[in-house]
Amino acid sequence: MLDQIFRGLFDSDMIRVISVTDFMLCMGCALLIGLILALGYMHRCRYTKSFIVTLALLPAVVCVVIMMVNGNVGAGVAVAGAFSLVRFRSVPGTAKEITMLFLAMGAGLIAGMGYLGFALLFTSVMCALSVLYNSLDFGVKRNAAAYKTLHITIPEDLDYTGVFEGILKEYASSFELARVKTTNMGSMFHLTYNLTLVDAGREKEMIDKLRCRNGNLEISISRQETTVAEL
Repeated sequence: MLDQIFRGLFDSDMIRVISVTDFMLCMGCALLIGLILALGYMHRCRYTKSFIVTLALLPAVVCVVIMMVNGNVGAGVAVAGAFSLVRFRSVPGTAKEITMLFLAMGAGLIAGMGYLGFALLFTSVMCALSVLYNSLDFGVKRNAAAYKTLHITIPEDLDYTGVFEGILKEYASSFELARVKTTNMGSMFHLTYNLTLVDAGREKEMIDKLRCRNGNLEISISRQETTVAEL
């Protein structure tokens, strides 16, 4: 009786019907996998509630989709086309977030194919490695405090070509003028430098000398902007 309720309208004797028990077992395993992935990502990582909920539910969604395709090539092509239309309405994620989403989809795909043991093994290994790498600060840039982005505002009558090179050579092992922008109705220039400090402790001393050169206009310095190239 129960199998008849969940039987598809277009099923035939040539198509193998998924039993309710198998369906619940695969979906339950996928939900467990999502929970493991979410807990693993929450270890020493900054996260939002929406991303964690998505990570926890995504394996079950992929698992059910794969079970419903169930070897049907036409349905598989249709599902691929439908997924290609889905677009995220938020800002692009970091490399770590995208990787976790791929892991969740991969684990859900394995569970949907019926290999529950492999799905749990894959999830456990990848979560363990993720936690280990985060605990060891694996991949952290050494001497990150030395890499800075410097913003300097100068009046329009000051030739910015080489005007700060003498000061920057004294305090930075390398520097590069990355951008020049006019501001304040063209009455000022905004210069952006990427530089590597020789001694991060002399940062204030460098700024004081730059203030004397640019007429005490606005100067700001921050961690080197690598957001675009981060991924």
